[in-house]
Amino acid sequence: MPTELSATGLDGPDAPVVSKDDSRRASRQVAPDAVVPGDGTDSPAQTRSFAGNGMSVADRRAWAGRFGRLVAADRARIQALVAEEIGKPEWETLVAEVMPLVASARWHARRGARLLADRRLPGRPWWMFGQSARVRRVPLGRVGIIATWNYPIQLLGIQIIQAVMAGNRVVVKPSERSPRSQLRLIELARAAGLPAGVLEATAFDREAGAALLSDPDLDHLVFTGSTSVGRRVAAAAADRMLPTTLELSGCDSAIVLADADPALAARSIWNGVVFNAGQTCMAPRRVLVHEDVAAAFAAAIVPLAAGAGLRPMIDLHAADEHRRLVEDAVSKGGRIAAMSLDRQTDLRARPQVVLDCPLDAEAFAADHFGPLLAVRAWRDESDLLDLHRRGGRHLATAVYTRQEANADRLVPDLGGGLVTINDCLLPSAHPATSIAPVGESGWGVSRGVEGLLAMTRPVMVTRTGGLRPPVGEPDARAKRFLEGLVRWWGRGVAPPADTD
Repeated sequence: MPTELSATGLDGPDAPVVSKDDSRRASRQVAPDAVVPGDGTDSPAQTRSFAGNGMSVADRRAWAGRFGRLVAADRARIQALVAEEIGKPEWETLVAEVMPLVASARWHARRGARLLADRRLPGRPWWMFGQSARVRRVPLGRVGIIATWNYPIQLLGIQIIQAVMAGNRVVVKPSERSPRSQLRLIELARAAGLPAGVLEATAFDREAGAALLSDPDLDHLVFTGSTSVGRRVAAAAADRMLPTTLELSGCDSAIVLADADPALAARSIWNGVVFNAGQTCMAPRRVLVHEDVAAAFAAAIVPLAAGAGLRPMIDLHAADEHRRLVEDAVSKGGRIAAMSLDRQTDLRARPQVVLDCPLDAEAFAADHFGPLLAVRAWRDESDLLDLHRRGGRHLATAVYTRQEANADRLVPDLGGGLVTINDCLLPSAHPATSIAPVGESGWGVSRGVEGLLAMTRPVMVTRTGGLRPPVGEPDARAKRFLEGLVRWWGRGVAPPADTD
């Protein structure tokens, strides 16, 4: 019986698997019509056309559903590629890459058309009789995506789905750390029924990212990566007035309130720390725990840390930086829950919890990307917010409590775009949930309802019917009527004295 993969010619031995050694040849292999900057195929246009992909909404819905099925059918090959490139366990790839991406594809296929449909604007003033107004979502045009490596399938896959579903053409610069995984994903997306030229791929070296930024046919850029690189991307894009969505580093807090279940909080937070070796932008970097439950929380998390196995980091530099931050915190008075320092010299690192982390320890500022957790107790809410605002990049804050109203009250003061109550990572996998970074975590919105709309621009379309207000200067009687009407609108208030 033919499968989704065999029907598209992607399951046979001759299906193009990207070579690890030749990046530019590989990108041409997967996308023969791809634009590779510097090879003579760059668009000569000097002005933006804002032209979308030309697919009907029905065709886009069908494509999204078929793309999700292809990803599910190709899960074994995806798992193998991701494991080979970044060392992620196959079960993590299944639950954190494939399953959320397939869920997003199914959600967009079912709900995307309704979200993108014209919306009537109510509330027309009576004196605008004969007028009607609607907001129409139109494509941005050609969207560039500079992809990241830590969730190479889920993040890029959802970005592609949203850009295409919104009607855009897309060009992807894969990460140099996970090129084969992402180019395979692009193969699947194109095989799901995209017309030629809708989804392109560049080379995946770093120079290709800079070339994509200067592509004159680009109408919007989505960048996922570190804050330091994001600043440079923002500056380059601003120089040419190119709109951007920046998904940058998230280094946020998990807050344990006095009424929380400390054992539940410890298990949930620890899972967020060790999952993907802590290389998750929405994972907690520090725990701010109320002093009334601090001892119970420590008692619950110490066994978890003490029994933790080694986790492979993305490279030796990341592992060494993790070890350095732990040693710095201990040298300044922190206590490690694992009881012993990590003596490894390779890219494997031991997840660590620093109890009573000093405020001057680098780890407390949460500017790191690995399985390290800084724990600090607080007494009152002002103390909590002061600690929470010390450094950190507020992208996703977790709050643990038995009374949701206590967490709801804190939401406006936490500064991020996502607040999860009694959990860390899992809620963000809901396909309708959006991520809206703040400050040094970036800007723009991605994923979910708001992310799909962000891949469009609103156009206000108004219509005037046969009945319409008169034009030109009104007669004296009409002027008196209008003057009286506006005077009546201002009844009951007195403007301040004119100071001129």
